[in-house]
Amino acid sequence: MTESPTDQFDIVILGGGSGGYAAALRGAELGKSVALVEKDKLGGTCLHRGCVPTKALLHVGEVADNAKEGSTFGLDIDVKGVDVEQMLGFKDKVIGRLYKGLQGLVKSRKVEYVEGFGRLSGPKTVTVETENGTRTLTGENVVLASGSFSKSLPGLELGGRVLDSETALQLPEIPKNPIILGGGVIGVEFASVWKSLGAESVTIVEGLPHLIANEDESLSKALERAFKKRGIAFSLGIFFEKCEQTENGVKVTLADGTVYEGDYLLVAVGRGPNTKDLGYEDQGITMDRGFVLADTETLETSVPGVYAVGDIVPGLQLAHRGFQQGIFVAERIAGLNPAPILESGIPRVTYCEPQVGSVGLTEKQAKEQFGDDGVESYEYGLGGNGKSQILATTGFVKLVREKDGPVVGVHMIGTNMSEQIGEAQLIVNWEAYPEDVASLVHAHPTQNEALGEAHLALAGKPLHAHA
Repeated sequence: MTESPTDQFDIVILGGGSGGYAAALRGAELGKSVALVEKDKLGGTCLHRGCVPTKALLHVGEVADNAKEGSTFGLDIDVKGVDVEQMLGFKDKVIGRLYKGLQGLVKSRKVEYVEGFGRLSGPKTVTVETENGTRTLTGENVVLASGSFSKSLPGLELGGRVLDSETALQLPEIPKNPIILGGGVIGVEFASVWKSLGAESVTIVEGLPHLIANEDESLSKALERAFKKRGIAFSLGIFFEKCEQTENGVKVTLADGTVYEGDYLLVAVGRGPNTKDLGYEDQGITMDRGFVLADTETLETSVPGVYAVGDIVPGLQLAHRGFQQGIFVAERIAGLNPAPILESGIPRVTYCEPQVGSVGLTEKQAKEQFGDDGVESYEYGLGGNGKSQILATTGFVKLVREKDGPVVGVHMIGTNMSEQIGEAQLIVNWEAYPEDVASLVHAHPTQNEALGEAHLALAGKPLHAHA
């Protein structure tokens, strides 16, 4: 194995996921010489083993649900079964098209793409083990974007019928009675898709008091009611104790002695930062339980000129957060002085059925910040929304505002309601008052009207809602 001469770049990026490739594309666009290091496939977890494939399967589940409910609308449609091989093929085609497009973008921007295992070997140096030998890349600036991995619990080994989300996406069958450990975003999305695709029973085990516990409590309770109607079972507030694999399935025991039996156990207890053995601490970068501590306004680490983006930085582990952070860092390096990214202004979406979308502060968070008497909230039910009636969905839009001030949180649940997150994030990030939004024209008949109606009500002039 031979070592090539040191390569010099303006920016060296370790990790080709959402944060890394966004930093590379924007940096190159701004005239910087960029090297992008990735040991796996360009696009990272989100494109290949996370967001995109999961949503592709959720779409298949949505089509299946629509077909099964066809008789409600006078249609004689029957779902005879699921061709899993063809379904996975559809998923892979979607990924393949996006992957090819991303490869073309990186090439067209003249980013030096280096395939191999990279490690921070100096404050501004990344050493890469490639097929052709060791390559040393030196950057005036370095961006750490090494992403995350599926976590498990101590003593709970993955393998056999105990799956992580990445393995579950390749499962050659639809589980009949899966158990899901974890009621966060990943857990409820898999519960939703497996139920839609024909699982006889689905059970979620969540140690916290609610499903999607990071959301406003009103959304959690609404989702729990909807899941009960769909026949998705869940256990809340009791922690997992152990899992035994049997000949044909799994046996899961909770701390109170409750036992659940199923054919698979999906471990969906969150994702951990992928920073082990990458040399970060060796170079003096301040860490906390595997996470890289970066300045919240600049995303610069404790080592000057070294930045961190995406899932390795404490906070929301969302692809679009990493993507925007990558752009931010590239622009900062180029001297453009971009505005800091406010964590509470990042939109959050859970693509189960019904869909959950939110941005800004929950009511509880708002009260902690402004006091119990300093917050107003309002819920507009989708029962008064024409398009939601056509879609036969229930749910609501909940607004949280600082009293006599701007809207600081928007929380939504219902079929297709994730599509309203665009306006919702503008409302929160532009610190709009209810009166500002109430004066805007929302097209009829759309679910978007629900946002307008909610703001009309909060502004004190309800039209199809009660004040």
